[in-house]
Formats: sequence, C-alpha cells, structure tokens
Amino acid sequence: MPEFIVRVGTPDGAITERHIQAMSVRAAEDELRQQGMHVFEARRGTVKLRDLLPRGKKIISTEMFLMFNQELLALVKAGLPILQSFDIMLERQKNLRFREVLTDVREKLKSGIALSDAFAAYGDAFPPIYSTSLRAGERSGDLEGVLRRFLRYQKIIVNLRKRVIGAMIYPSVLILLSIGMVFIMLVKVIPKFAEFYQGFGAELPWFTTLMIGVSKTLNTNLPILVIVLVGAYLLFRRWTKGSGRVAWDKIKLKLPLAGGILHRFAIMQFTQSLGTLLAGGTPMVPAIEIASQSVTNQSISGKIFGIVQNVREGEPLWRSLENTGAMSDLAVEMIKVGESTGALTEMLGNVSEFYDEEIESRLTRMVSAIEPMILVFMGSVIAILLYAFYLPLFQLSNVAQQ
Repeated sequence: MPEFIVRVGTPDGAITERHIQAMSVRAAEDELRQQGMHVFEARRGTVKLRDLLPRGKKIISTEMFLMFNQELLALVKAGLPILQSFDIMLERQKNLRFREVLTDVREKLKSGIALSDAFAAYGDAFPPIYSTSLRAGERSGDLEGVLRRFLRYQKIIVNLRKRVIGAMIYPSVLILLSIGMVFIMLVKVIPKFAEFYQGFGAELPWFTTLMIGVSKTLNTNLPILVIVLVGAYLLFRRWTKGSGRVAWDKIKLKLPLAGGILHRFAIMQFTQSLGTLLAGGTPMVPAIEIASQSVTNQSISGKIFGIVQNVREGEPLWRSLENTGAMSDLAVEMIKVGESTGALTEMLGNVSEFYDEEIESRLTRMVSAIEPMILVFMGSVIAILLYAFYLPLFQLSNVAQQ
C-alpha cells in the first residue's frame, strides 16, 4: 500500500507532517480529516522498506519489540537525546530486518519528523496504540511516562497470552496423542488383525467388519485424504483471515468453556488499551477508535468501534458500552463510577485487573474439566477398538469349547 506525506494542522494549532498509508491521496486526506485535522497539502512518499511490508505483517516478535522499548525507556530516562539513543540501539541491534527499519526511523528523525509519525508510517506493522501513545507523549513532553505505561500494557497482555498458552499445552498434547494413537491403530494394528482373522474363514461380527472396512479405506486413500485435509485447512485459514473473520470470531465466543475466556480477554485488551491511551493524554474519541483496533476478536472490536459516533455526540462511555452488550454489568458500573468521579483511567485499570483474575480462574476450571474429559475419551476410543478386534477371538473360543 503506498505511503503519502500529508501536511496538516492539528486540533491544538500545531502544523506538522503525517506519514500515512492509504489506497489514494483522497483516502489519506479523508482519514486525517476524520481525526479532526485540517489538511493543507498531500503528496506521495518515496518507496522504501515499509512499502514492501504488507499491512498487518509484524516486523519483529512482540517480545523483541518489548525489549526494544525497555532499552529506549532506559536511555530516555538517562537523559539521552532520541537520535543518540537510536545510534546506541542500532549498534546493538542484530535483527537485520528491524535494524533496517530503525535506520529508516532514525533518518526520519534527522529530517525533523516526529518519532510517532516515523513509526506510524509503517501502518499496522507496529501496534496502533504505540504511535498514538508516542504522539501524546511528544505533545505533553512526557515521553518517559508514556513509554513506561506502554511497557506495562504490553507486559500485561504478553503475560496473559503466555498463561493461556501454558494452560493449553497439556490438553493439546493429550488430544494429539489420542488422535495419533487412533490413527496408528487404524493404519497399522487393524490390518494385522484382519490378516489374522482371514486364516480362520469365519464370519466376523458386523462391528469388526466395519472397522476393517474403515482401515482399508484409510490405507488405500491415505494420500488423497491428506491432500483433502491440508486443502480444507488452507481454505479455512484463508476464510478466517478474510471474509469469514468476523463470523469465525463470533463462533469462538460461543464455544463452551473457551468462549467465556476469549470474551474476557477481548474486553481486557480494550480496557487496558483505553486506559493507557487516556493516561497518556489521548482524547477520548481517538482513544476509543485505537483501543477498539487493539482487540483481536473482530466481533467485539466492531461492536466497540460502533460506539465512537455516540461518544462523539456526547453520550457517556458507560452507556454506549452497555448498549453493545459486550461488557458485563459490573464492568459497566465500574466505568460509570469512573466517569462520574473523574477517575476513569484508574477505573479502567480496575476493570482490566478484574477480567485478568476472571480469566485466570476460568482457565484453571477449564483445564481441570478438559483433562479428565480427554482421558475418558481416549480410553473409550481405545476400548471400542480393542473390543471390535478381540470380540471374534472370544466368539471363536466359545465355539471351540462347545
């Protein structure tokens, strides 16, 4: 997607240049006007590395970006100028791709472009909340405080993701083992039993015959089955990444056990992002727009983004969120109290902590419920398969005794 350099006047009276990616000059101008800016001039930028990066494609991992910001915060806190800080970090940066990006950002800084605009030029390759937080810090002169709040936000989200992934490792291993065991029995074990029973020439029970038929079909058509499964998976991935993203996210929210956790994680992302932006000095309406984009579940993200116009027209945040039906009554009441007392930022942090504890509790219960279910399922499947192939032996032994 091409980049455009737009000279704009901000709501606070400052005149600056913004780098923005859009399909056309008109689209770039319209996007900035929607943010309350006055557009003076727009021109197309030069093609650089960022133009070759698809929107939404990460340049580095979240952990590496977190480390970069920790180093930047330490250097800013020590009183070093931004340019000198980038020189130091560039000397130590080993990731070639990120090094090229940082070099480009440094060149922009030397030409007089703000740090926030330099990162915003890469579109969704970096979190939208990052460039917005930097812009708020530049306006208020508190870049150190903004970086500290952003790091706290990132650490909370990263730690929660790690807890979720860690909790799901054991159930996932059990599921894979059960699938692998059934597959081996169908492909390797059952054909041996079938050959063994053919020597007796006896009529086999219908269930054993059915399992032998399934095994033969699987062995005969295994390459075709693998191709079909891989193709179905790729089509499903394409659908969930494209036109079916919202529909799939709605389905995930309705999943038993996991749906409630995913819902709470989405709301936690929003409240944590919104609190971070408001604490950094970002106005309410732009903060809601950006915080809604930080929500990974597109179903929840769309509902929250839909309240922007209502809030812009003066409707309280708590009422707008209540009308979406995406948040619990308790969370809405907490936000209502925060708005009425002027402590919205602190209350959003409390809501985030509340959902964090809820997620932890539900994760524990879900894992406790899933593990015995998987074990029972594995035992049942194996017992059925063993029954199907030992049943003829029992019948033959009964015939021999008679």
